Amino acid sequence: MSNKKGKFITLEGGEGVGKSTNVPFIKHYIEARGVNVVTTREPGGTSLAEKIRDLLLQRHDEALTKEAEILLVFAARAQHLNQVIKPALAQGSWVLCDRFTDATYAYQGGGRGIESDAINWLQRFVQNDLSPDLTLLLDLPVAAGMARAKNRGGEADRFEAEQIQFFEQVRSNYLHLAAAFPGRIKLIEANRSLETVQQEMAKHIDIMLEK
Repeated sequence: MSNKKGKFITLEGGEGVGKSTNVPFIKHYIEARGVNVVTTREPGGTSLAEKIRDLLLQRHDEALTKEAEILLVFAARAQHLNQVIKPALAQGSWVLCDRFTDATYAYQGGGRGIESDAINWLQRFVQNDLSPDLTLLLDLPVAAGMARAKNRGGEADRFEAEQIQFFEQVRSNYLHLAAAFPGRIKLIEANRSLETVQQEMAKHIDIMLEK
């Protein structure tokens, strides 16, 4: 086992910003420099957490309350942290996660209107002091992101079926987080060419690799 703790990178953003496209790029970029990378996602990342993800994303006859929703999010996160993220970091691997707690502040806080104090308490309870070392936040105007997401095809999940105002609030909260934590969260405009976006992400990753 390595005595050097790994780095924790998260990729954030609303619908259609290009996270899924860029996860493989980031993984390969870091691995090409001799670092082992574990890729994962939230909600999900373990067998049990993926079942919770299905509960969160599927539409149900019974409406899911916002309180139940956020508790499910953190239940999945607790499993994910203890089964995947913490062990990988302890072994010296870097972890790249598609969404993490910033998404909770954006979606459940901004979108659902849950008080940040409640999210904060759950964050401390589940994560203790664990936080990403670097967060790459891909930002896109909501209309552009929704158009991209629609082009992917398939049936909209429970979140994707929300009204445009929901996603405006999600984006607003993401931008607020970026302004509040500029050392950790790097805002990347995703309405440019993929090459340009990836060059900017690589620049931030290079800084971490140099450390």
